[in-house]
Amino acid sequence: MEETTITMSEMATSISDLNISINNVWVLVAAFLVMFMQPGFAMVEAGFTRSKNTANILMKNLMDFAIGSLVFWVIGYTIMYGDSILGLIGKPSLFFNDNGIGDYANTTDLMFQTVFAATAATIVSGAMAERTKFNAYIMFSIVVTLIIYPISGHWKWGGGWLDQLGFLDFAGSTIVHSVGGWVGLMGAVVLGPRIGKFVKGKPKAIPGHNLALGALGVFILWFGWFGFNPGSQLGAAGPENTIAIGHIALTTNLSAAAGAVAAMFVAWMRYKRPSLSLSLNGALAGLVAITAGCDIVSPGGAVIIGTLAGIVLVFSVEFIDQVLKVDDPVGAVSVHGVGGALGTILVGVFATDGGLLYGGGFKLLGVQVLGVLAVGAWALLTGFILFKILKATNGLRVSKRIEEEGLDVYEHGENAYNM
Repeated sequence: MEETTITMSEMATSISDLNISINNVWVLVAAFLVMFMQPGFAMVEAGFTRSKNTANILMKNLMDFAIGSLVFWVIGYTIMYGDSILGLIGKPSLFFNDNGIGDYANTTDLMFQTVFAATAATIVSGAMAERTKFNAYIMFSIVVTLIIYPISGHWKWGGGWLDQLGFLDFAGSTIVHSVGGWVGLMGAVVLGPRIGKFVKGKPKAIPGHNLALGALGVFILWFGWFGFNPGSQLGAAGPENTIAIGHIALTTNLSAAAGAVAAMFVAWMRYKRPSLSLSLNGALAGLVAITAGCDIVSPGGAVIIGTLAGIVLVFSVEFIDQVLKVDDPVGAVSVHGVGGALGTILVGVFATDGGLLYGGGFKLLGVQVLGVLAVGAWALLTGFILFKILKATNGLRVSKRIEEEGLDVYEHGENAYNM
């Protein structure tokens, strides 16, 4: 038999190819986990709202992903990740079809970033549930995926001006979640509250029809977040990635757990009952809050961030409901908007490299606050303009009769439950 001799150069090439393959598979698996968060969002929103609108809610979540995937591929991805124009926007090009390879395939990156874009659009749905025209929803879902999310996303992840300032948002507390939350807030404001939500100026609870679905959705989201955050390491090969992925998974889980426990105890003390719905949203708030700094805070820091997010969640829901008198059926603004902003700012406090508590002074904290304010202002302004235009042209809200009898039959001609 002939002996095969492998040169050092060939061995290095083989190892490099293997690393690329490992990274590619990891990022794709993470993308699939994040895609699985879509049914999680659907179950949370459906469970926290009334049964007469369930088919409508499921349809919106389906179309968020389907339409978002197409729009982001057509042009949204390059607006976000194209060559930067003045640090504000990527150079757009149509129909991304780059089969090149870096640390993993470029098409893999498109797939991973697509599921993040769909997440931002889906968050808006919850804040505007049970009274929005379906055709109007399709229109603003397209705009969020095409313009609002990619432009502010470019500021950080596309190498734009926030990234150049040193702003940190590892997996999207602000870039993804707060954008969706603040756009949803503007949608809820322009849309107005559901019929019967406020009686003589006082908020009235409108219970969801199935907390079991809501709880299932939260567990699905919690599970999917292990693709959202660890997947954002964008690599799995080598000891550095191995350590990072394990650390990120740990901080993500600890923050979620702390958020759920904190929200439960605050609700128990404040309302004399350990509320399931607030505890579930507390877990989500912990997940959203840790997403910005999951790679750079300690496990103890993650617990503190999650605890603060769970506490703030309860008071935020109450404030938006009773003081602002904004009807947010599922608490999306509090979970994603407020939770994302809080978590991003706290990176400036708890980051082990540059954080206030680790000798970094106020520089990072200041940059984090600036980033939160800038992205928040962008999402609020563009969201307000978008919904005002839709309201004045197409119309944004269904009629009183449709809202009272349910969107399922009138908007889609079918019920989720046929009994």
